[in-house]
Amino acid sequence: MPMRNIMSHNILIGGFIQNGDLDSARILFDEMPERNLATWNAMVTGFIQFEFNEEGLSLFSQMHGMGFCSDEFTLSSVLRGCAGLKAIQLGKQIHGYVMKSGFDCNMVVGSSLAHMYMKCGNMSEGERVFQGMAVPNVVAFNTLIAGRAQNGYSEGAFDQFHLMKMAGLRPDKITFVSVISTCSELATLGQGQQVHAETIKSGSDSSMSVRSSLVSMYSKCGCLEDSVKVFTEFEDDDSVLWSSMIAAYGFHGRGQEAIKLFEQMEKKDIEPNDVTFLSLLYACSHSGLKEMGTKLFNLMVDNYNLNPRLEHYNCMVDLLGRSGCLEEAEALIRSMPIKPDAIIWKTLLSACKIHKNTEMANKIAEDVLQFDPQDAAPYVLLSNIHASAKSWGNVSAMRKAMRDKKAKKEPGISWLEVKNQVHQFRRGDKSHPKWMEIDEYLKELTSEMKKKGYVPDSGSVLHDMDVEEKEYSLAHHSEKLAIAFALLNTMPGAPIRVMKNLRVCNDCHLAIKFISEITSREIIVRDSSRFHHFKHGKCSCGDYW
Repeated sequence: MPMRNIMSHNILIGGFIQNGDLDSARILFDEMPERNLATWNAMVTGFIQFEFNEEGLSLFSQMHGMGFCSDEFTLSSVLRGCAGLKAIQLGKQIHGYVMKSGFDCNMVVGSSLAHMYMKCGNMSEGERVFQGMAVPNVVAFNTLIAGRAQNGYSEGAFDQFHLMKMAGLRPDKITFVSVISTCSELATLGQGQQVHAETIKSGSDSSMSVRSSLVSMYSKCGCLEDSVKVFTEFEDDDSVLWSSMIAAYGFHGRGQEAIKLFEQMEKKDIEPNDVTFLSLLYACSHSGLKEMGTKLFNLMVDNYNLNPRLEHYNCMVDLLGRSGCLEEAEALIRSMPIKPDAIIWKTLLSACKIHKNTEMANKIAEDVLQFDPQDAAPYVLLSNIHASAKSWGNVSAMRKAMRDKKAKKEPGISWLEVKNQVHQFRRGDKSHPKWMEIDEYLKELTSEMKKKGYVPDSGSVLHDMDVEEKEYSLAHHSEKLAIAFALLNTMPGAPIRVMKNLRVCNDCHLAIKFISEITSREIIVRDSSRFHHFKHGKCSCGDYW
């Protein structure tokens, strides 16, 4: 072009950004003799859209310094950048600018502002912004539903979903993804099935993000067959959908099926991403496939040129640790190019507990406590290791250290859905209205189990008690209470699905195998790391978890 003006530059910059070529867009931007608001918006929005949040916010600062006034597009983009970085202080400053410039009544800006606060963990301020909107639209409701789901207010997310429909607004694919994810976290199969039906009625089930969420939801509710059904019905050359199915297999300890699916993926020339490999490594870790996991990790780096994230290294440490290669796992942490966090050290510490390596556990605990001295996990894991060795003096020392540091252990909670109602149980908690009935039934069940050869694993009790006290404590673990309640309140032969926030203990794992045989029930337990399918006295994990 013999003459180039701002418009021609802006069009070309927009083209570069739409194709993800931010470098060319930036070169052209820097060469421009003059720029207008549309130029700055394109650059700021482009960088933030591709999650280069710091660069986007830096450009916004330059723009502001040169006297350009932001519009709704600038502000909504910048607030998304703050959300991405969880930069709440900067977000508050922009909130002040929004108020001064009169954009506080703008729906687009308001939704972005609420999203920023919720993403930064400030739910109350995010909801206050939402409440200040005159007539919330679908985008605003989506922001609130997603915010509640991401911040652990799953039931509140459902409440807003129902309010949205009562207000006459039609949920879109973004709404459904958030609500389906909420069903996944709560493991409420009944509600998940209802939402699935709504996606079909609205036509949103054709969306790849909705399909992927459904695959994940059914998997996390313990219905792997339904995940497979959704996947095969809507099979498509989409890496997110395939990665979701690989993750579903991995979560249920079906490592070989996950690998076969990946091999099919390669044959179809579907490009795997870093999430695909994360799911594969997780699957290998929970199936004891050490060599295959190592091979896939190398394939990811060498063949697909993907840089491993901390999560990938964490899976490798878990894989090596579970396999008993503790020194190799520690060497990997100390040699990796990314700074380790508390989670990866706790993964190794957990492996030390599995293999009863007290010496390494004491050393690794020091690394963990550098991150957060009030983190209860290292104290609990060390206490468990000492308790297994019946070293009660060390157990007492750990408990005293926890009290001194005010570190609180997360209580074990199990829950299940019966007739669309969620019932929650804690160890020894007598608050449930059917406690007496559950307790009596557990006594009968334990007696029947002992006749079949069950011997309570007293090593799972981490307190110095006499045998009778230990057996009583074991009999009232939260998952046993939940299973007993389900056996009393569901149809004979119906599968039982129980969720737990912590790892299932050795005694409960043993006991549930006996219960599944005695009652002729399939019992599906989701603990903090995977699913266990108990049937005919056996578990799908093969006692490797």
